[in-house]
Amino acid sequence: MSDNATAHTPSLDDLPESARRVALLLRERGHAGQVVMLPETGKTSAEAAAGLGCSIAQIAKSILFRRREDDAPVLIVASGANRVDEKKVAAQVGDIARADAKFVREKTGYAIGGVCPIGHATPPVTLIDADLFTLDTLWAAAGHPHAVFNLTPQELATLTGAPVVDVALRETA
Repeated sequence: MSDNATAHTPSLDDLPESARRVALLLRERGHAGQVVMLPETGKTSAEAAAGLGCSIAQIAKSILFRRREDDAPVLIVASGANRVDEKKVAAQVGDIARADAKFVREKTGYAIGGVCPIGHATPPVTLIDADLFTLDTLWAAAGHPHAVFNLTPQELATLTGAPVVDVALRETA
């Protein structure tokens, strides 16, 4: 994190309930990182990056889709700099549709803007954007629109158990 004095690391007891759950889950899984609270929302990659003083690419955004075949949640953890290519995702997991806020809340237990890559109410089919592995450090949502935590791409793969694949939309000339 940059020397941004406005982002802070509160005590476990001072975290919002959903962020506290994430902090406890991270601790349980052996992750040493702390949950950091942003003064402004981190609902978008740009907002989170601005609050942390990092690049947009370092934001590991969690995007939830709904698999049409069985209504299973499909989580894509993508670089904040990338748009997700839904055709690439469908080639991996089957036909998908966008998830609405109600589906996201029911399946993850988190509100949009705070969806963490782990600790979902219904375990999702998860894919990790290969572009994240070009970076040394990432920031992911920690269960609340103002909460994030720091991790490496390898820690993300270990925490989620998800395959690393190309999911980025590449513009062709």
